[in-house]
Amino acid sequence: MELTFGRDEEIFRLQVREFFLSEYPRDILDKMRAGARLSRADHVRSQRALQARCWFGVTWPREFGGPGWTPVQRYVFDEELERAGAPNIIPMAVLYLGPVIVQFGTPQQRQRWLPDILESRALWAQGYSEPDSGSDLASLAMRAERDGGDYILNGCKIWTTLAHWADWIFCLVRTSTEARRQDGISFVCVDMHTPGITIEPLITMNGAWELNRVRFDDVRVPIDNRVGAEGEGWHQANVLLVNERLSYAHVGRKKVDVQRLRALAARLDTERGRLLEDPLFAARLSALEVEVAVLEIFVLRALAGELRRSLVSALKVRCTQCAQHVTEMYAELAGRHIAAYPERHEGFLPTLPATPGWAPFWSDAYLFERSQTLYGGTTEIQKNIIWRDLMRA
Repeated sequence: MELTFGRDEEIFRLQVREFFLSEYPRDILDKMRAGARLSRADHVRSQRALQARCWFGVTWPREFGGPGWTPVQRYVFDEELERAGAPNIIPMAVLYLGPVIVQFGTPQQRQRWLPDILESRALWAQGYSEPDSGSDLASLAMRAERDGGDYILNGCKIWTTLAHWADWIFCLVRTSTEARRQDGISFVCVDMHTPGITIEPLITMNGAWELNRVRFDDVRVPIDNRVGAEGEGWHQANVLLVNERLSYAHVGRKKVDVQRLRALAARLDTERGRLLEDPLFAARLSALEVEVAVLEIFVLRALAGELRRSLVSALKVRCTQCAQHVTEMYAELAGRHIAAYPERHEGFLPTLPATPGWAPFWSDAYLFERSQTLYGGTTEIQKNIIWRDLMRA
């Protein structure tokens, strides 16, 4: 593919940049710059502002309400969104589920769910991980047993992001026991207001409430809520997981963060003088800039469909590790002030006296990014995928 931006892409970039300057809600950008945690209502307003331009369903074809962008346009949009400091799109509905419904859903399911996703009338959660499955998704045990025209769901999902905000959840469930574990899995959508669903918060070490445990006790779900044929959920899940792993790239955000890191380091003094004059620090910072530039090329190739599945897994590993490298360097700059936390959950920990304003934000980011090499498939699982693909080659 051509890895340069042509005139049309640059015109599109200016249009997106102008949108975030003049049309996007300013108070949401102010909250993001202040390191404040956004509410559900903030995210809904953000998504509806994008949809006013038909820019929310970023990966969707035009016939289903998306913008029908090229891979380069999609990349430019993501980069400008992150450059502006706007919140990333909550991915579960529009990036993960939407393409699955477009590809595998019935016409009735498309009419039922896709418009509500685009208009943010319904938020969705993802029900994949289970307490006893670890990173082995094929070992999931949540049962879905037929009872007339319904499934009866029993089991538990864990690490369920923003389930307490969600109106619906899409789940992988076991509808049969097969010799090959992947063959007994189905993809089912569940209304979160159905009797028998219990949500239990899981507060993370940065004091935030984003994750949950979701219990299903005799939850009755119409069989019409199954996407695709019974037992084909594993295939649909893998289509979704490719989109999920690409969604973690956030190259635009990394580019901005590294630029700010260099500017911040240029102002800081150490016992040996200006920090950027330290050859070891300067070399690490330059290596980080090169790492981000290389990721940008590979993300563009992945969006163009040029990377096989194992290379998408490799890209997920590198992108999440790079996010940790960025926060580690900010933590180094913060020094003792990395112990200052923003108030996240019931005054989790106070900030320290004389703490620079940027330190609590990066303290929070440093702790959060520890999880990037776990969610969406751990680094170890991604390496297994890479190894199996190499053995088949």
